[in-house]
Amino acid sequence: MNPRLAGFGYLTVTATAWGMNWPVMKLLMQDWPPFTFRVLAAGGSVLLLSAIAILQRDSLLPRPDQWGRLAVAALLNVTSWLFFAPLAILWLDASEAAIIAYTMPVWATMLAWPFLGERPGWRRLAGLALGLSGVTLLMAGRLDLGAGAMTGKLPGVLAILTTALLFACGTIWTKRFPLAMAPVPLVAWQLALGVLPVAVVALAVEQAHPAAVRPLGWACLAYASVIGQCLAYLAWFRALERLPAGTAAIGSLLVPIIGVLGSAALLSEPLGLRQIAALAFTLGGVALASRG
Repeated sequence: MNPRLAGFGYLTVTATAWGMNWPVMKLLMQDWPPFTFRVLAAGGSVLLLSAIAILQRDSLLPRPDQWGRLAVAALLNVTSWLFFAPLAILWLDASEAAIIAYTMPVWATMLAWPFLGERPGWRRLAGLALGLSGVTLLMAGRLDLGAGAMTGKLPGVLAILTTALLFACGTIWTKRFPLAMAPVPLVAWQLALGVLPVAVVALAVEQAHPAAVRPLGWACLAYASVIGQCLAYLAWFRALERLPAGTAAIGSLLVPIIGVLGSAALLSEPLGLRQIAALAFTLGGVALASRG
């Protein structure tokens, strides 16, 4: 298969898995504390990925000279989402956090030029603008960051901006300093290392009650572990192997669109002309960027 076409296939898998995480997380929050469920999901993912790696007879340990590179990748790619994103929700609505989080393609496209030499052509820049227009339209009227609200929301804004910036840096780092590991153990190690700071916070400030968790809560936890983390990260890193960092980042703009469609299906949230137009803009932006 054409590597570029395969890259977009992997990107679609990632966007779908991460997009469906939005409604799943809303359901999870009814039964699980936010940091605890992320630790449990990551732990389940690491166990599953390790078992797959053993069955495939992959080498489980990185080379001795790769540990530092691996730790940085885990912090940027995993801790950024597992720690800072739920922290932001303490001050922001989920939709407000999504608007700021998906400025990530802007930062990734900007960083890819000086650090990777990926000078964006007009198609990629136009695709970025069109895709961001779709996300902005999707969340129109939901972001309240006026002067009166700014002070109270500032910690959340800073937290979710940190998420976007760190993940953009992780995209660049992964392209600039690829790790000499098979994909499955690579994702397992990044999840294992990236979740450690989150586990410390969960133990310090949260208390879970598994006996009170409904079957739906366990099902959502299984989804977050197997699909939202294992499958999504495996597909993301495979996409980065085959696509320019800026193009892959712009493709991530599909995530909030899929999240809205999933929320309409699972949570009966609104799905009207604005959401459909936003989907069209974002798909158009990704298609345009893929040619530049």
